[in-house]
Amino acid sequence: MTTTRFAPSPTGHIHIGNLRTALMNYLIARKAEGTFILRIDDTDPERSKEEYVDGIKRDLEWLGLHWDRLERQSERLDRYADAADKLRSMGRFYEAFETPTELDLKRKKQLNMGKPPVYDRAALALSEAEKDALRAERGDGVWRFKLDQERIEWNDGILGDISIDAASVSDPVLIRGDGQVLYTLASVVDDTEMGVTNVVRGSDHVTNTATQIQIIEALGGTVPAFAHHSLLTGPQGEALSKRLGTLALKDLREQGVQPAALLSLMARLGSSDPVELHGDIEDLVEGFDISRFGSAPTKFDAEDLFPLTARYLATLPLEAVASHVAAAGAPDDMAAQFWDVTRENITTLRDLEGWWSLMRDGAEPQIDDEDKEFVAEALALLPDGPFDGDTWGQWTAAVKAQTGRKGRGLFMPLRKALTGQSHGPDMSALMPLLQVVKARS
Repeated sequence: MTTTRFAPSPTGHIHIGNLRTALMNYLIARKAEGTFILRIDDTDPERSKEEYVDGIKRDLEWLGLHWDRLERQSERLDRYADAADKLRSMGRFYEAFETPTELDLKRKKQLNMGKPPVYDRAALALSEAEKDALRAERGDGVWRFKLDQERIEWNDGILGDISIDAASVSDPVLIRGDGQVLYTLASVVDDTEMGVTNVVRGSDHVTNTATQIQIIEALGGTVPAFAHHSLLTGPQGEALSKRLGTLALKDLREQGVQPAALLSLMARLGSSDPVELHGDIEDLVEGFDISRFGSAPTKFDAEDLFPLTARYLATLPLEAVASHVAAAGAPDDMAAQFWDVTRENITTLRDLEGWWSLMRDGAEPQIDDEDKEFVAEALALLPDGPFDGDTWGQWTAAVKAQTGRKGRGLFMPLRKALTGQSHGPDMSALMPLLQVVKARS
C-alpha cells in the first residue's frame, strides 16, 4: 500500500513552503487510495510547543487535508535508541568530541587546500582512554553515522537520476551531545517502521536523502521512492525564505484566502499543468502527477491567490456563506438578494461588510467637477424609494431625455454618485438594495 507522510516540526506555524510538501504527499496517497500520516517532529523539547501542534492540525483541517494516522516522534524515543544501538553494534556509529570552533577551523583549512569541507573522521582514531578524558572535559560527544564512501544513487521522482559521492559528504550527526535525536535518524526509523513508500520534500534535502538511504539500508529497511520538489521564490525570483514568516497559512486565512484557491494554485504551481480553479479536492487528486513538476525554482506570488478566491466565491450558493452574509449585517429577508448582487464583486468574504455598509448608509459620492451640474440635475429626477429592479432603467431614461447624455457619459457619473465607485454590480440589481442615497440633495 502507498504510504506517505508530512512531518512538520511544531516550532512555528505552517507556511506556504510547508504546504507544498504536505499537499504533494497527501495527493499521492489519496490518488493511490493509500495512507497519509501526519507525523509531528517534536524531538526538540525546548523549541516544540503544543500550541503549534494545534495550529498544524487546524491549518490542515481548514484545507481539508485529513490524515489517516497521527504520530509523535517524542513518543518513539525508545525506537530511536534501539536503532542507535544497532548501528553501534555494526560499527557504523561513533562518538566525536570536536567543538564548533574546532570544526570550523578544520573546514577552513580544507577549503584553503582546495578540498571539500567534510569531517575528517579524527574521532575514529581516539582510544577509549582518550574518549574518557574528552567526556570528562567536555561532556558527552555527538554520534555520527559512518558512511560507506561510495556513490549513492537513486531515481528521483522529479529530478531524475541522482548520484552523490558519499566521500564528499560529512558523516552526519544523528544524536547531539545532550542526547537529542536529530531528524536524520528519527525520520529513517519512522519511515522504515511505518512502511512509508513515498517521500516528497524540498530540493534542499537532496544531500540529506543520500545519507538517509545508507542509514535505511544499514538498518535493513526498504528505501522509499524519493522526489524533491523545487524551492519557492518570490514573484521576481527573489529568495522567499526571509518572507515565509509572513506567509503562514493562518495569516492567509485571516486575509480571506479560500482553501480552494490555495490548493488549486499549490497543486499545480511549478508543473507543466495549468493552474485551474477546483472547488473539489478530488479533482486535484485525479489530475496529480509528480513527474510533471520541474526542478527549476518556482515563483510564488501571494497576490495570485486573491483572483482565485474571488472566482471560487462567485460559485457558492447562499447556504455556503450565510453566516458571513449575516455577520456583514444583511437581514435574513434580504440575504439572498444581497448575495446575488455582491457575489461577483468581492475578492474575499471580508468585502461583504463594505458592500452592506454602502447599501445601508450610502456612499461618499465621487463626482468629477465637469459632472457636478449634470449629477445635481439627475438626482433631482431620482424617484423616492423604495427602489425596485426597474428604477435604474426608468431613472436613466428620464435623465437621458432631459439632458441628452447617453452611454458612458450618462451611466458612469450616476454610478459614481450613488456608490462612490466606478465599478460594481449591475445597477438595476443594486438599486433595490440602496437604503439611503447620500448624494441626493
